[in-house]
Amino acid sequence: MFRAVTCFIATCSFATILLCTTSIHAADADRLRDITFTATVDNSEQRYVELLPEKFDADQPHDVLIALHGHGSDRWQFATGDFPEAKAARDVAAAHQMIYISPDYRAKTSWMGPHAEADMVQIIADLKQTYRVQRIFLTGASMGGSSCLTFTALHPDLIAGVASMNGTANHVEYQQFQEAISASFGGSKSEKFAEYKNRSAEYWPEKFTMPVGIAAGGQDTLVPPESVVRLGQVLGALQREVLVVYRPDGGHSTTYDDARQILDYVIEQAKQP
Repeated sequence: MFRAVTCFIATCSFATILLCTTSIHAADADRLRDITFTATVDNSEQRYVELLPEKFDADQPHDVLIALHGHGSDRWQFATGDFPEAKAARDVAAAHQMIYISPDYRAKTSWMGPHAEADMVQIIADLKQTYRVQRIFLTGASMGGSSCLTFTALHPDLIAGVASMNGTANHVEYQQFQEAISASFGGSKSEKFAEYKNRSAEYWPEKFTMPVGIAAGGQDTLVPPESVVRLGQVLGALQREVLVVYRPDGGHSTTYDDARQILDYVIEQAKQP
């Protein structure tokens, strides 16, 4: 069922989501683990932060929330950041007793290229080997909001629900950060057109059989909202579970309440294991 929320809010600046990486509740900080692994795709050392829920019981099944950071940042942005999107993600994970994961996914200019994708698949497989994992949920903001849609389109079988904040669903038309995206995707749009299309969620709406939450701002010039809004409309026409929170006066950020709304929505609407 398609649900859209359109209203007017004041928003904070892009710097909030790109640079704010400090502050986490002391009780949570004690449970943070910075984990290193060897990537099977190229034998490089990669990292992610893990936050287990309070009173975690390894014998019980748990859902997982993976949060993807923005351009220019790394795993710590959503692990310890004090900005609304990160706080909402951590609070939702805590409320649902979820294992919370914040990966580098080839920081700081990932854009979910092939190596970042391979790392994500490996992390998910490792989590399933280590814990009694039920469902995997994916979220992120800015580059992370784009990347969570890309990964879900590529691996819909792994994701139970996805919540994208201020991302793009169309790399063919997206014009920002092209130097970084070209390096991540292995070439420019003219050189690797199929790669750009393959990583553009808007071209693959049939892959989104899971609940989808989208938050976007009409005045966002860094990552324009049109492609994610169109994706939401198509998913609605396909009778998928989708919630679009669109703020006409909003910029490149998502409020705490909006982030919670789309995160809670995809979790509540997701199929039970």
